[in-house]
Amino acid sequence: MDNFESRTLALAGVFRAAALADTLANHGSIEEAELGSSIESIFMTDPESVIEVYGSVKKLHTGLTTLVQQLGKDSRSRNIDIARYVVSMLFLERQLNKNTSMLDTLASGIEVAEKQAEHFSLTHENVIANLADLYTRTISQLGHRIMVNGEQHYLTTTAISNKIRTVLLAGIRSAVLWQQLGGRRWHILLQRRRYVETAQNFINHCELD
Repeated sequence: MDNFESRTLALAGVFRAAALADTLANHGSIEEAELGSSIESIFMTDPESVIEVYGSVKKLHTGLTTLVQQLGKDSRSRNIDIARYVVSMLFLERQLNKNTSMLDTLASGIEVAEKQAEHFSLTHENVIANLADLYTRTISQLGHRIMVNGEQHYLTTTAISNKIRTVLLAGIRSAVLWQQLGGRRWHILLQRRRYVETAQNFINHCELD
């Protein structure tokens, strides 16, 4: 796998987080496998490869399809809220990168949550609440909050809002990985077609498997 393919997977991780946050906000639930995969990516702090972060390309199917929909030629398939969440996560990653004390807080908080997940399970409500609280204590303090739109009933339900914060934390983790691989926000505009083609190739191979 070349660097651009790895970068596309990392960016798909950001798009997955945006799509999952949007689904939670508007429908109140997502597949547990999607939530578990998102949480696993948060815990992968020292991976040997991009695939290790996500488990497999297939687990990123939601992110890859969302990337194609958002960056592809068909404007009818785009979701302005998802686009806004992606832009916000990429911006917040840059702010986070400048804040070493917050990075330390995140690292220690993730370690605690990972041990908690070993005791309970990846998607246990206590683990999700812990990760959501970590998001609130760190990412939410960076001066630019991601304002999630959706049904008020879902947004004000603690269990759902905790899941939204957790998947957004996973999105920030993917944004960090994307940047480490050389990703830059202006690349998305200049290399939009290449990202779409690479993501579509991954999707096609997943469907053939």
